[in-house]
Amino acid sequence: MRAREKPGERRADAVTEEVARLIQAGGLPEGAHLPPERDLMQRFGVSRAAVREAIAALANRGLVETRLGHRPIVRKPDYAVAIGRLGDLVGHLVEDRGGVRNLFESRIFLEAALARHAARHARREDIAELRLALAANRAAIGDPVRFDETDVAFHAILYRIPGNPIFPAVHKAYVDWLMSHWRAMRRGPEIDRMNHAGHQAILDAIEMRDPDGAEEALRRHLNAAWEVVRSTFLSPDEPAALVPADGEAA
Repeated sequence: MRAREKPGERRADAVTEEVARLIQAGGLPEGAHLPPERDLMQRFGVSRAAVREAIAALANRGLVETRLGHRPIVRKPDYAVAIGRLGDLVGHLVEDRGGVRNLFESRIFLEAALARHAARHARREDIAELRLALAANRAAIGDPVRFDETDVAFHAILYRIPGNPIFPAVHKAYVDWLMSHWRAMRRGPEIDRMNHAGHQAILDAIEMRDPDGAEEALRRHLNAAWEVVRSTFLSPDEPAALVPADGEAA
């Protein structure tokens, strides 16, 4: 059959939409290979170039995974994939000092709300998980790689507590986008101890069911972290803090 084209639609776009519908309807199950290019050419009555363009478009949507020398594999999109597709654009933004500042400020804004939510709604299991993560973070002081891993793990719990799958996907994106700057930060046990103390203050406020205290502790922690991050690329006359602990813009 030929791909159903809308008026003015290109053949490759029509193939993209037809295959996307098949994937979403289960006609091409997750983990299956796409049919060979020749089969797709015959099925939709298009050229090899149109098929390859359609496959590239499907990959950009997160509907197929491509590897050189292998047939594409069907993937069902999820929030992590969808947000991850912004990676190339954000990758360009974080090369600019203002771009990183804006990205970090958005993180503070979101995590402040998550800390408040955790102080109000965290279950005993959530708090126990935070305690374990904090203990692992403390044990990693002085080990840069392990400390970064445990730092990420502690914050990841705040993103999971609301039970909304979008938040963990956003957290993963922040980690991917900002990791290069974290790795370029000044290292040393004193920096680790500062960050661990910030995590401890956040947990203390959550355990006390103090939303204001949790938000303030979160803001102070990430503003202190920003001071270390900004030293990797910003000039001394940049603003000292992104969002003060009282929540007003810097």
